[in-house]
Amino acid sequence: MAPPLLALLLSLLLSPIACSQPPPLSTDHYSKSCPKFEQIVEDTTTDKQIKSPTTAAAAIRLFFHDCFVGGCDASVLVSSTRLGKRAERDADINLSLPGDGFDVVVRAKTAVELACPGVVSCADILAVATRNLVVMMGGPYYKVALGRKDSLTSRADDVEGNIPRPTMPMDQMIQIFVSKGFSVQEMVALSGAHTIGFSHCKEFSDILYNYKGKPGSDPAYYPEFAKSLRRACANYTKDPTVSVFNDIMTPAKFDNVYYSNVRKGLGLLSSDHALRSDPRTRNYVKIYSDNQDAFFKAFASAMVKLSVYGVKTGNQGEIRRRCDAFNN
Repeated sequence: MAPPLLALLLSLLLSPIACSQPPPLSTDHYSKSCPKFEQIVEDTTTDKQIKSPTTAAAAIRLFFHDCFVGGCDASVLVSSTRLGKRAERDADINLSLPGDGFDVVVRAKTAVELACPGVVSCADILAVATRNLVVMMGGPYYKVALGRKDSLTSRADDVEGNIPRPTMPMDQMIQIFVSKGFSVQEMVALSGAHTIGFSHCKEFSDILYNYKGKPGSDPAYYPEFAKSLRRACANYTKDPTVSVFNDIMTPAKFDNVYYSNVRKGLGLLSSDHALRSDPRTRNYVKIYSDNQDAFFKAFASAMVKLSVYGVKTGNQGEIRRRCDAFNN
């Protein structure tokens, strides 16, 4: 028989209180507490995408930037305070996040709050809205587990080094993904989100006009494509909003043409050219270029994995009343 003290310790360790953990995420998390949640979000995202066709790309980028900094917890949605504490959304790399991404979440949150006040997190809304918009653009459907809590912090200082920039060397980009548990293959699959959306000319002006400090374009560009880009971006120094579609062939369709473009020298960004040339990534580019089903399967799998990265549950977070502000 165990000594009384040991028996007491064992009973405490094995008790429901000591062993209790936040419930895991589940696809039916709101089936009873907010049964119309997914329909409300679907209606909102559909209406927003029809009115503002850039919404899908904006939401995907917003979701990625949220998840890669501390997890999928809606921390990127929080506004900075007047006390000088800069939130994630005001970090340098996030200043170009399109407003349509934020707006679709705010609209969905408002509609959900009317039906189920204080029940659904902004993090869950962003995750589901992103999936819905991928599907609406012709991309693959994937299940989104629910039950995330919204973050209790949002700091601009946490952003740098956690989100890959298109000008980064491939080694650095891979390291960012690997540090978060993603493989090179998953990195290439997630890059396929560039099949929709656009990039500002200032993001690739250095390799378009002044490659390696000399006048001219990166030879990785298809020559005629480089000429057309130089014409399209001619006023980028005067107008920083000048932009070009990431996928010039099918910009309004979520498909695998992005990879075909990359292989032909029709990618916009330095990172696009690196995907084609680096021996660690180019084979995946070829696979996804040749086989859309393979891309869709890989993308859906990577998005499921991304959607649960660093999620907050239980007392690790809260259900915000407003997505842009903490409750307290």
